[in-house]
Amino acid sequence: MYARVIVDVPVIDTDRPFDYRIPPALAPFVQVGSRVSVPFGPRKLQGFVIELSEVSEVKKTRDILDVLDVEPPLTEEMVWLARRMSERYMCTYYAALQAMIPAVLRSSYEKQISLTPAGEMFVPVLPEEQAFYQYIAKRQPVSWNKVIKEFPDAAGWIDEGIKQGRLTVEQVVGDRATTKNVTILSPAVSIEELETALEKLPKTAVRQKEVLSHFIHFYGPISQPELLSMLGISNHAIKSLVDKGLLNSQEVEDYRDPFAGRKFKPVTKHVFTAQQQAVIDGITEGMNPPVYFPCLLHGVTGSGKTEVYLEIMERTIAQGREAILLVPEISLTPQMVNRFKGRFGSQVAVMHSRLSQGERYDEWRKIRRGEVKVAIGARSAIFAPFQNLGLIILDEEHEGSYKQEETPRYHARTIAQYRGMRHKAVVIFGSATPSMESYHEARRGAIRFFEMKDRVHNRPLPKVIVVDMREELREGNRTMFSRPLMAAIHDRLSKHEQMVMFLNRRGFSTFVMCRSCGYVAQCPHCDISLTYHRSNRTLRCHYCGFTEREPRVCPECGSEHIRFFGAGTQKVEEELARYFPGIRVIRMDVDTTGRKGAHEKLLQAFREGKGDVLLGTQMIAKGLDFPNVTLVGVLAADSMLHLPDFRAAERTFQLITQVGGRAGRHEKTGEVILQTYNTEHYSIRYASQHNYESFFVEEIKQRYEKNYPPYYRLILFTFAHENVPLVVKTAERFAKRLREIIPPGAYLLGPVASPIARIKDRYRFQCMIKYKNDPYVSSAVHRIVRAFEEERKKTGITLTVDVDPQMMM
Repeated sequence: MYARVIVDVPVIDTDRPFDYRIPPALAPFVQVGSRVSVPFGPRKLQGFVIELSEVSEVKKTRDILDVLDVEPPLTEEMVWLARRMSERYMCTYYAALQAMIPAVLRSSYEKQISLTPAGEMFVPVLPEEQAFYQYIAKRQPVSWNKVIKEFPDAAGWIDEGIKQGRLTVEQVVGDRATTKNVTILSPAVSIEELETALEKLPKTAVRQKEVLSHFIHFYGPISQPELLSMLGISNHAIKSLVDKGLLNSQEVEDYRDPFAGRKFKPVTKHVFTAQQQAVIDGITEGMNPPVYFPCLLHGVTGSGKTEVYLEIMERTIAQGREAILLVPEISLTPQMVNRFKGRFGSQVAVMHSRLSQGERYDEWRKIRRGEVKVAIGARSAIFAPFQNLGLIILDEEHEGSYKQEETPRYHARTIAQYRGMRHKAVVIFGSATPSMESYHEARRGAIRFFEMKDRVHNRPLPKVIVVDMREELREGNRTMFSRPLMAAIHDRLSKHEQMVMFLNRRGFSTFVMCRSCGYVAQCPHCDISLTYHRSNRTLRCHYCGFTEREPRVCPECGSEHIRFFGAGTQKVEEELARYFPGIRVIRMDVDTTGRKGAHEKLLQAFREGKGDVLLGTQMIAKGLDFPNVTLVGVLAADSMLHLPDFRAAERTFQLITQVGGRAGRHEKTGEVILQTYNTEHYSIRYASQHNYESFFVEEIKQRYEKNYPPYYRLILFTFAHENVPLVVKTAERFAKRLREIIPPGAYLLGPVASPIARIKDRYRFQCMIKYKNDPYVSSAVHRIVRAFEEERKKTGITLTVDVDPQMMM
């Protein structure tokens, strides 16, 4: 029996399966999707089995060395999906396979040194070298890193020892996967025998008596840590009773549960509105009999989309099938988790970045073992290894965070479509502000379209006031708060109502400039200005992490006229305290939510009324529902409009609509105040009117005229290297090859310098293909990218290929 294995050598030359013989002893454990340890040249590497065969096309094969998991981490469907991903996103097959498993299963490799028989007989002359060989002999095999740490000058001895056949170095596949075990105690005898033993214990055995009394009154198993905590005793008393044969002690695997000890309030079904019921009935059509049923659910903020998701999910589970709910990371709030846990209880696994790696691994294992029916998580949860999927939901489907910005650069929307087709599942794309691509698909009938135009209980959408900040300046108002916003804040404070303030910039000031000579503090490694963070008085680069102290004088001219320009969330927090003494501000941005649990604590504090204002960046723009929030202030509504990105208008409309939707979601009416210097722009005008349809018509016309998605697809190529002339020449040669293969009707733009031309001391040039959805273009580009591998090896230039890019920076 033979296995075709994709090995962990993530270069294009070896991006193909290799045949290995399956030893009889391992045959019962090797399946499609298994992780195996295999010899590859002189090394031992990890690989994934993608196919089994009775025969091999290769005359001479080597044996699989080991199987790393009792149960394969990947299903046959996931192996199929990885092939589709590697073809579409031009990444290696192995990279696609690796993306589907938890981080703790991504093996590390460790070099280990051992003595050969010749090495065991060798007697060095130098005392230091003798100590080196004795060290290895006592501990072999010993980690390369430990040897070098103990003998910093041993590199020469190791090299000579390998050449002379005295030492052998093996690369061992390691694994970071760990499981948590717990000791379970249970009675080993009857209650009567326990009572007899209790009477015979001496008076001094007080702790042992307490333990026996517990098991007499509660005859059943209990975890040892729980019993120790309950009785306030040590392990010694328990060990004595186990040794006497009165108690059984057994080690069992215990899941790390991020929600242990939490009680979830049961969530009852709501009485559905007419529009909710119409959507539920329409989607149910795709479930009986099961067919691939993709649909767009366009529902305004507060229209009750989550209730629709819960009902469709319940119907899916009733059919014996499983469901995945994807939400953007910033929307994966305790509030969202509570609703689904309250409805489906222990049937729900939750996967997101605020869990530890061990917790995420245990949640993933519940899914793989079929112990849960629902997976809720951010982008990577699309790979939840269910085997009978009936439903996939992408909530806030327009979110750019569904696109992975590292290899493999997949989009969760596309993966959902692949899995939906394979499983004949319902796939729901839900949003109050759908992406242009999804809405266009729905408009032309490629996917089903459902709409919910009204909020639950016919609550009105918030009133939107657009404030022209140019007029504020002309009237002498130089603060960051317009007069209407100042008045609205005073009003809410007097009524004890809450507010949300949104600014999509963290930090205190966006740049630091000398007013004498014009010097602007720049990152020495990136072509970007440094952001001032007042909390620790540092200037920080948000791309590479470079940090330096706040300057007292200008580094260029020595002037003391250093000023901080622009405003970030830290500055807004300070200004709120200045103009509204006593105001309680809860700030949420990357700087305040870095610690585990911080995100949840801040939101809970706001929910409990411990803050008047929730101030933050994009992480407060969606997924939050607070009954007492009646005012939303958007401080710089046009901050993204002038970015060099064709999606700038779409993102501006989406962000304004989403953050505005946090106001007036319950009995109290809401108000949104948009501060902008560009009141005429159609994205701001239509967002203030809650008019998605008109925005779509205007934006789709621009996309059509300029050959952008959804009418054309894009492939972005970015070259990076420390040497500017080299990266320019390479980009031009590559572009010349692309021009030779693109068909009529396709366009090649560039190469030009990237919008941020240098990051981490590497200069960046890019070019881009616009093309109709032509499979020939994709396959031809894939061949050119593979051919570039040789040039990459020689020059060290990195080439990043982003298919259907979301970020153009």
